[in-house]
Amino acid sequence: MGHKRRWKWLKIRYLLLAVLFFVLYVVAGIIISYIRQPKVSREYQESFHPESCYSDTVSADRACVIEDNTAALEERLRMIGQARERIILSTFDFHADKSGKDVIAALIEAAKRNVKIQILVDGFSALQQMDGNVYFYALSSMDNVEIKIYNRLNLLMPWKSMGRLHDKYLIVDDGLYLLGGRNTYDYFLGDNGYKNYDRDVLVYCGEPDSKESSIHQLEDYFQSVWNLDVCKTFGKKAGMAEKAKVKMAREELEKRWKKLLKEYPVILEKADYIEMTYEVNRITLLSNPTHVYAKEPTLFYSLTQLMKQAQEEVAIHTPYIICNDWMYDSLKEVCSENKKVLLMTNSVANNGNPFGASDYQKNKGKLLKTGLEIHEYEGGVSYHGKSITIDDELAIVGSFNMDMRSAYLDTELMLVIDSRDVARQLRGYMQSYEEDSVEALPDGSYHVPDGVARQKISKKREQRVKLLTLFNWFRFLM
Repeated sequence: MGHKRRWKWLKIRYLLLAVLFFVLYVVAGIIISYIRQPKVSREYQESFHPESCYSDTVSADRACVIEDNTAALEERLRMIGQARERIILSTFDFHADKSGKDVIAALIEAAKRNVKIQILVDGFSALQQMDGNVYFYALSSMDNVEIKIYNRLNLLMPWKSMGRLHDKYLIVDDGLYLLGGRNTYDYFLGDNGYKNYDRDVLVYCGEPDSKESSIHQLEDYFQSVWNLDVCKTFGKKAGMAEKAKVKMAREELEKRWKKLLKEYPVILEKADYIEMTYEVNRITLLSNPTHVYAKEPTLFYSLTQLMKQAQEEVAIHTPYIICNDWMYDSLKEVCSENKKVLLMTNSVANNGNPFGASDYQKNKGKLLKTGLEIHEYEGGVSYHGKSITIDDELAIVGSFNMDMRSAYLDTELMLVIDSRDVARQLRGYMQSYEEDSVEALPDGSYHVPDGVARQKISKKREQRVKLLTLFNWFRFLM
């Protein structure tokens, strides 16, 4: 009896050692692969010219900002509902919640009209939200639909695990697209209770054959990611379409579409995109490298180079900000060359990302030393907008957070729009959030405007933020 008991504990011990070894293997693989932050190559520095983002003549493109979450859902449904030839959707996160099912229902209906549909989703989201979900299988089993997953999570290869697809855009036919920071689920689309504030840019080109239209930049970028070896097809298994639960889900979604047509009559209304949008001189798509390893921070570099050209004001909005020394130095250079560089981010209490809140609390002093005029948003809803205005000329919107993950790990896109009208529209939206912010002063105090109430942090959240400061050395992965 004693021998059996000893053997049992020996097996448990070996099992625990094996688990510990595997955990160390994964952690070591991640740290060794991603702890090094590459520098911007001389080749890229010589190839990027800020002046190339400007033009003195009006282009074929027109653009406007889509600010409201409900309008963002309606516009997506309208674009998909009126598509004739093709739809391309790229998103970091895709849920089968209320708004997610709305989008899936619209895509299924488009597929039935013989519209070619290509969808890209990040591997982490696929693992959490799509695998085993009958609604996504109902979509993937449709003719004319192909879904690919970027970099599926594989803990046996931890050196690839942190490279994520963070792009968010929707292309319809040849002359219309949305690009911004919204994921495809209830936090960002529609009016479904809890939400994040975010924004998109709608771009319309009445002359899609024009070589100067920015839609061609986005199409080329999409194809470069779609054809990567790390992008694998989702849900195209033999017999999947005939499975009872998948058929039931598809029937449910088809009925949902009919209800959506009544709930959102705008879906079938022909949009006057000329009336909705503004003239632009030029639109430039800026991106990170698309591989899954530690990336050259080309996008952050390009943005700071553009900011250095400002004559009067730079305004930056980011949900959270996590910088290394090079990023701090770059922001300091931006501030030294400009009269005013305002940065708004969520306060610790208002931040939906506990890692971002923790790092900001710890490193706010370093940020203030760069010369940034820092405002903390206290609106009560986590702010997810990623936008920049430069003077009254450039409006920049996309998926890039001012953090090390966006700089070095994720695929990211920012749309640079040379248009005084769009810049004015975007700056107006940004200022509406700044009205609910407090200014962090260099001496550690705050200027709290009349009518602004500071958010109170719960004890549980405060303890969590403090706990995460112990892991601040992991900040390059946050």
